[in-house]
Amino acid sequence: MASLLKASSNVLRSEKLPFLSRSKTRQGVVPKKITFRLVPIALSLSTSIGTVEHDLRSNSPDIAIPIMVNGCTGKMGKSVIQAADSAGLYVVPVSFDAEKKSGQTVEACGKKILVHGPSDRESILASVFQEYPNLIVVDYTVPATINDNAELYGKVGVPFVMGTTGGDRDQLYKTVEESKVYAVISPQMGKQVVAFLAAMEIMAEQFPGAFSGYSLQVMESHQAGKLDTSGTAKAIISCFQKLGVSFDMDQIQMLRDPKQQIEMVGVPEEHLSGHAFHLYHLTSPDQTVSFEFQHNVCGRSIYAEGTVDAILFLAKKVKSKADKRIYNMIDVLREGNMR
Repeated sequence: MASLLKASSNVLRSEKLPFLSRSKTRQGVVPKKITFRLVPIALSLSTSIGTVEHDLRSNSPDIAIPIMVNGCTGKMGKSVIQAADSAGLYVVPVSFDAEKKSGQTVEACGKKILVHGPSDRESILASVFQEYPNLIVVDYTVPATINDNAELYGKVGVPFVMGTTGGDRDQLYKTVEESKVYAVISPQMGKQVVAFLAAMEIMAEQFPGAFSGYSLQVMESHQAGKLDTSGTAKAIISCFQKLGVSFDMDQIQMLRDPKQQIEMVGVPEEHLSGHAFHLYHLTSPDQTVSFEFQHNVCGRSIYAEGTVDAILFLAKKVKSKADKRIYNMIDVLREGNMR
């Protein structure tokens, strides 16, 4: 992972970045091309229950960690299934999704996964968990469902990895704490990006106010299907705020238009359906010093691989009956290589 600090002191260029206005508009128009150094990861600081049981038993191999991927109809869910299969984990042939997708069969890695809607999910999950007591659920659904999903996982008592962003995060943690279920919860599953965020948090803690008076401009570009603002962007902005920068979250510029992403941001066309380009630009009060923090991610493999590590980590904690129940990806990183 490339990691560079790019600072310009006494720079001649004093004009404000045109693509990051200070207005409250979240979905601004980018007037000219943004220069991104394109590196895949660049961190630069510039059925019935009976039927289900039958299917599970008939396909049950001798494995240590079975997983259930909820949201398997989505691209992230499919990426996780592929990564998990490559890592030797067993994906049970059951998944939950929206009611309109109930009854669908998803084929992934030679497996046929039956999708169930919300109506019968509690009985289905209880049945699967009884069949596979070492089960870990992976959630890549949608922001509107994560709180109900977490409540369900806690009620059944199944450990889970939550990679879905959004929702009521305070209520999410409260639900998990009350249920005492084991969980890894993180809006960012890419380990390298998490390491960058951890470094930012350390800097904010040790050098509060170091950037007092600096102005901040933030742009984040994601696939059009991502409805919410990046949780990673919010977390990094929180660090900048601790460093003395005044910035409101509604000043984040969300870029979701494919044409702008190609022409103005430089997102490769083949990655329009799955990317994360972030740029954080700091300028001193007299505009003579600027700092840029940038990370570009193409595809979903970084998140899928991180999710597999989170599964292995959580399985270890469950097996050891660890006192701590709720973890994040920084905890996973501290554990070291899980594979």
